[in-house]
Amino acid sequence: MTDRIVRASTRSRPNPKLYRLRLPDAIESANPYYTVMRWGLRLLMPTFWKARVFGRHNEPSEGGAVFISNHQSFLDPMLVGFGLVRPLSYMARSTLFDTPGLKQLMTSLNAFPVKRATADTGALKEAMRRIKRGGQVLVFAEGTRTGNGRIAPFLPGVSLLAQRAAQWIVPVVIDGAFEAWPRTQAFPSLGNIVVSFGEAIPQEEARRFKSTELVEHVRRIMIGMQADVRRRLARPKLEY
Repeated sequence: MTDRIVRASTRSRPNPKLYRLRLPDAIESANPYYTVMRWGLRLLMPTFWKARVFGRHNEPSEGGAVFISNHQSFLDPMLVGFGLVRPLSYMARSTLFDTPGLKQLMTSLNAFPVKRATADTGALKEAMRRIKRGGQVLVFAEGTRTGNGRIAPFLPGVSLLAQRAAQWIVPVVIDGAFEAWPRTQAFPSLGNIVVSFGEAIPQEEARRFKSTELVEHVRRIMIGMQADVRRRLARPKLEY
């Protein structure tokens, strides 16, 4: 990773093929509400959490992609999505869709429900459908928020999306969100957060691995990315 970390996401250049007023016809565009919310977050995130993004050029310019991220806080879906050009879909806890009004809000932001602590085949099928249609889906491969800032072992279903549906795997590392909003804290505090997008892994490379080997391979990449970010920011190294 040779990118220079920058203060605001808008100064971290995206993929040149996506850096235009209108996306190519083959790429799904964001709905108006999603677009407005994303621009709002591009103002909010650097202001309150000094959010910095690098590696934006690693966003694929075409094809379905799965973004595999570590999970540090409730801020994570917004942190990953606000730095991208193409719209991002993500899984959200199914109980959130039971609240009147919130279901419509979540749906407008490209979220779809997943049942926690179960093998939710319906959610996996919906994710695969969106990816095969050429969309981008965010997956928190650990299944739950971290309790110590480290990247926990991944759930096995991640390899299914990556090897069968996605043309690209994009490793994503969030650092600093755990300190700003740990799972033991009811509300977020101010912080210093970095989001790093790693180099996209093509499907043909992903298919060379066994499913268990693939998730470990991507996790090792992300642990290395996390160590690099923390070194750049003079943060203590996390031991694994």
